[in-house]
Amino acid sequence: MESLESLAANIAEILFERGETVAICETTAGGLVSAALLSVPSASRYYRGAAVTYTGIARSTFLEIDLDDHPGVRSSSEPYAQLIAETIRERLGATWGIGETGAAGPSGNPYGDDAGHTCIAIAGPIAYVETLETGDDDREANMWRFTERALAVFEQVLRQAD
Repeated sequence: MESLESLAANIAEILFERGETVAICETTAGGLVSAALLSVPSASRYYRGAAVTYTGIARSTFLEIDLDDHPGVRSSSEPYAQLIAETIRERLGATWGIGETGAAGPSGNPYGDDAGHTCIAIAGPIAYVETLETGDDDREANMWRFTERALAVFEQVLRQAD
């Protein structure tokens, strides 16, 4: 397993160079995306904050999102990942927002997604969203895979924004 700092080093360098910031809303990664970004010295120069909205009460409280206001949007979906990425970005005044939501395992979620399912979204000057299916029911392994993929996607989007 890669160290947290090595997962985020390239991202930090890009954000430092540009003077840009990031805010994160993650669910099934459980805070590991934030931990990686915070492991880089001087992270406060680019890290605006995060919310781990694993539950509906956390989502309602931290993001003030009521899904009744977003017909057809459900947790663990690409539209939801985009919604939380955009919301955290706006609430914390960041250049970029990262949203992650899914089912880590060992079983699926109430929405019909299997374990190993996550949706990752980037909001900012460039928007991006994707779904990852690991096919694995190992909760911790999935959490690390979700984190690694979210950071890889974010770095890819940052490089496209050059």
